[in-house]
Amino acid sequence: MSHLISTKAFESTYEQMINWRRYIHQYPELSFKEYKTAEYISDQLNELGNIEVSHPTKTSVMGRLKGGKGSGKTIAIRADIDALPIKEETNLPFASKVDGVMHACGHDGHAAILLGTAKVLSELQEELRGEFVFLFQHAEEVPPGGAKEMVEAGVLDGVDSILGLHLWSTVPLGEIQITEGPISAASDIFDITIEGKSGHASQPEAAVDALSIGSQIITNLQHITSRVIGPLDSGVVSVTRFHSGDAYNVIPDKAYLGGSVRALTNDIRERMKQNIEQICTNVATAHHAKATLSYEYGYDPVINDKELTESIFENAQHQFKDDERIKVIQSLPMLGGEDFSAFSNVVPGCYVGIGAMKSKNGIVFPHHHPQFDISEEALLIALKYYVLTALHVTGNARK
Repeated sequence: MSHLISTKAFESTYEQMINWRRYIHQYPELSFKEYKTAEYISDQLNELGNIEVSHPTKTSVMGRLKGGKGSGKTIAIRADIDALPIKEETNLPFASKVDGVMHACGHDGHAAILLGTAKVLSELQEELRGEFVFLFQHAEEVPPGGAKEMVEAGVLDGVDSILGLHLWSTVPLGEIQITEGPISAASDIFDITIEGKSGHASQPEAAVDALSIGSQIITNLQHITSRVIGPLDSGVVSVTRFHSGDAYNVIPDKAYLGGSVRALTNDIRERMKQNIEQICTNVATAHHAKATLSYEYGYDPVINDKELTESIFENAQHQFKDDERIKVIQSLPMLGGEDFSAFSNVVPGCYVGIGAMKSKNGIVFPHHHPQFDISEEALLIALKYYVLTALHVTGNARK
């Protein structure tokens, strides 16, 4: 543990973090509507007294702490703060008071962790060099995402590197997952419109059956990940929507498909897009129909910087080596989307996972579930990780 910080400082901050998390949990706000959440976070930062607070966008917050020992490296640390359109079913004493809106992904915890990080570092201001930028980001859940807007607003100007994390209710408490390279996937969506020729169900030879053509397209799309993308490359094509026809005795002239594409690299992403387009066009043409593809790019994959991540991994292993409750490990990437990529595409970044499973209480519901919850003990682990890593990256920790 860093010589700059006492265990007592972490423990006292942890108590406040629980209060912050529970307050934010009770008053969730949807993406691009986080006005009260941003106001609450601003108030907490202003109470610290030595952090410059601003609003890069209408519902985001940026805090800037300048070390008292002069210039040095500048690090940004990010937390997302938006909630989801889900009716909460946890029966927690601090459950959502907003009907149909819930913090079902742990962003309330992320906000509390970053507030705690700002508090601990602000108390060390006179001993620090460089600058620490705290980014409370809006709208992670809805593309094009809030990170892109914040970057365009200049929040990374002068920043050398950026840290991010996610609490995982499906990962054992005590695990810190730090992985070099791709850590989350590109997350795109597509829609396909098939135009055939309507006809009576008793005379299929006189029609061009858009529904059966759509079925063939779906079957062929599955070959992309099994026969076009290599077995060591990660990619997913999931058709999640299929609508066609509204009568029992009419062969439909139109069919509509839609779904999701996930890839860990932009190269695989582009190959998958090209193959989707080829399959749609060729299958439809073979049956005298027309298929039109609409493809919408989502978030880019998050790629953890090699040098930065290796250094952070080694430091974390050293810092937590004497704590048997904490394991610093490497993990496989996830195929979920994350707009942290908008930051890490600009400056070197490291995005990690923090285990927050509540298995001892039988609470292991996944993210975006109405009974989702996290172990609040994970807040303390994440606080220590953020603070100790920020000190290490900025050269403020003991060599």
